[in-house]
Amino acid sequence: MKELLIIFVKNPELGKVKTRLADDIGNDGALRVYQQLLLQTFEITQNLPFEKWVYYSDNIDVHDFWEAGYSKKLQNGNDLGERILKAFSEAFDAGFERVCIIGSDCFELTSDIIKSAFSAFDENSFVIGPAKDGGYYLLGMDQFEKQVFLNKNWSTSEVGKQTINNFELLNKPYHVLPELSDIDTIDDLESFPDLKALAQNTDAHTD
Repeated sequence: MKELLIIFVKNPELGKVKTRLADDIGNDGALRVYQQLLLQTFEITQNLPFEKWVYYSDNIDVHDFWEAGYSKKLQNGNDLGERILKAFSEAFDAGFERVCIIGSDCFELTSDIIKSAFSAFDENSFVIGPAKDGGYYLLGMDQFEKQVFLNKNWSTSEVGKQTINNFELLNKPYHVLPELSDIDTIDDLESFPDLKALAQNTDAHTD
């Protein structure tokens, strides 16, 4: 099986990441938190036995830790749904048979959960990792189904339910992973003392 993990990231630039979080802790704190989330995402994916494509939001960083074992690409589309759709389309056009996508917002995500997502394809056509805010932290499929990305209220609490509804309308089996928390607001930090401390550390550098 040709298996691919797609990783969507934002370029870590001051004032452009974790904007809802920045409303409460400032741009510097939000950037520090996001840099830690990026590092966490790298650490849990670097040794996974799948091909890995990293999609940047604005421009491809030449010098960062997404080097050995990762192919670098650029997101393309007018909204999140279109960007994800195009990434999946490119993956299946390239001949991959099992494709999962993750973002870089979930501090609870682990290597084992990602491995279990790919293992679920043995008996399922779709995999979804629901986030507690109603979205999802992982989505996977074993063939391209465009409708999974259409007519969604992106960045709302309805996306996860709407996506599962698509699975059911397609009448194909799907697997639901454990529900995890994304880090988007100051309330989300309450469960993660290390991240909260990092956000409040005014001596930390963001360069």
